[in-house]
Amino acid sequence: MSLLSMAVCWIDEATVGGVCEGGGTHWEGDGVTGSKKKLWHIDALFVSLGPTGVTVRDRLEGLTPEDEKVLRLVGGHMGALASKDLKARCADGLEHGKETWAARKRDLTVESSSRWAGSVTKATHDQWALSRRGQAAYLDSLDTGIKTIAHRLSLPVGEKGTKRAPGGYRSRHEWFVKSRRLAALEERYAAARVDGEAGRVHVVRGGRKLLNTRHNLAAAGLTEAEWRARWESARWFLAADGESGKRFGNETIRVSPDGEVSIKLPATLAEYANAASGRYVLAAKVAFAHRGTEWADRIEGHRAVAYRIHLDVARGRWYLDASWVRPVVRTMPLEAARAAGMVGVDTNADHFAAWHLDAHGNPVGEPRRFRYDLTGTATHRDAQIRHAITRLLHWAKRCGVRAIGLENLDFTAETTREKHGRRKRFRQLVSGIPTGKLRARLISMAAELDMVIVAVDPAYTSQWGAQHWQKPLATPSRKTTRHDSAAVAIGRRALGHPIRRRTAPPLQHQSDAGGHRTVQAPSGIRGREETRRPVTDRAHDARSRAGTRRTRATSRASTTVRDARSDQTWVQDSLLIT
Repeated sequence: MSLLSMAVCWIDEATVGGVCEGGGTHWEGDGVTGSKKKLWHIDALFVSLGPTGVTVRDRLEGLTPEDEKVLRLVGGHMGALASKDLKARCADGLEHGKETWAARKRDLTVESSSRWAGSVTKATHDQWALSRRGQAAYLDSLDTGIKTIAHRLSLPVGEKGTKRAPGGYRSRHEWFVKSRRLAALEERYAAARVDGEAGRVHVVRGGRKLLNTRHNLAAAGLTEAEWRARWESARWFLAADGESGKRFGNETIRVSPDGEVSIKLPATLAEYANAASGRYVLAAKVAFAHRGTEWADRIEGHRAVAYRIHLDVARGRWYLDASWVRPVVRTMPLEAARAAGMVGVDTNADHFAAWHLDAHGNPVGEPRRFRYDLTGTATHRDAQIRHAITRLLHWAKRCGVRAIGLENLDFTAETTREKHGRRKRFRQLVSGIPTGKLRARLISMAAELDMVIVAVDPAYTSQWGAQHWQKPLATPSRKTTRHDSAAVAIGRRALGHPIRRRTAPPLQHQSDAGGHRTVQAPSGIRGREETRRPVTDRAHDARSRAGTRRTRATSRASTTVRDARSDQTWVQDSLLIT
């Protein structure tokens, strides 16, 4: 739930599940106390845009020792130039302009080429912009922590908190420790703010995590030589931006339709060229198994394709990545996405909880759960997420829907240590959900199956889903969990329906008088007030299915001798006996 959008709705405290959705207030209960409670504004839902880029990878097999030598030389040389350019860009700070950019590019062109220099400066600007965004997020995190600690320090020790604000600290010792932490956070905030106002960023080419690993080689299970090899390869620069209209879409790193890879060598390494125009042709051939046809169409049409060559030191393998920009595709209209129903998905730390809903918001079939394990290495976590998303999408495709309702989650403000105090396990749980990566991967994979993602505000979905749907959807053979009911709430919000169920009529009107009206279709559907047809073979409709005349008599047979059926007839005698 977005805590920055503060438009507030008011409901009675006795009213459960009241909501301000789509700009209006929907009441779900009868208020009896007259007291009011604030609710967060529910942001409007939207259809997520499809992927704007594509990346494919293939291994460079069959490289000769000379090929590897040239790749290392080019990567090391261009990496040194990229480090120098990044240092110059960070020194410029907010004073950067077109003139300084042009000057840096001219200096790089002397030692490489104009195209290599263009790729280096573009990568430098992207890195600097990314660091600025990270710096702004760091300042926001520090500011949130400072405000939370200051609020709790202002309260008496031991005072209990509320649902919307934490209370005081438990003991004097904890109060003192947090006062020292407040001073440390304020000092960090002041230093980071000075850097932000000056446009100063702190960047490590190769990654700060790998740099700090140098001080803990034993814990990482690496020798100094192994770490040095990883560090040097991470700082190489072997990437080239694509150029439309040029041969095969790239003049610096060129891949022909038959898979031949050639590199335009920098000016200082021209002596290693083995082809015309200062190019070096690798012995390895590439053939992109995934999206190979799309890639071939682009290079044959001389459209831009960017390439990157990198080394996996642990495996000793070289890889080539090809990427290109997709044209902007018009997103499926929301009405078309809702026409065939929706699959509501509740994202959790270890699984997706999903339920299929028809166009009227009624749950169909059984809930599904797609598990994944986010422990272990980053490669393992990524594979687990991809496998779970693949199973989810294939099941949704079999259900016949064209859209998936998903919460627009953002736990940036929820992971601070000061917000949840000692709840370390909960903080780790929230931080472990890869919301950004998961959403991006789900959108890109759904686009390949001609499906769209409808992002909804996650506010109150778990609370109201459990309140209105958990118990009604439970059966003797199925236990509905809170996550399953949250999936129903998310799907209904994506379909534009209120999360609450329709209020049930009085008991005397639930069968013969008006029909059971809970969870029925909207007012525009004919027959909405009729009784629902039975879904199983029951005794009360056996006569109609057998073609016999139905009577109003009960089908329950008597168990006494007095009421046993007989073939004799009963005749009443006359009252006057003569």
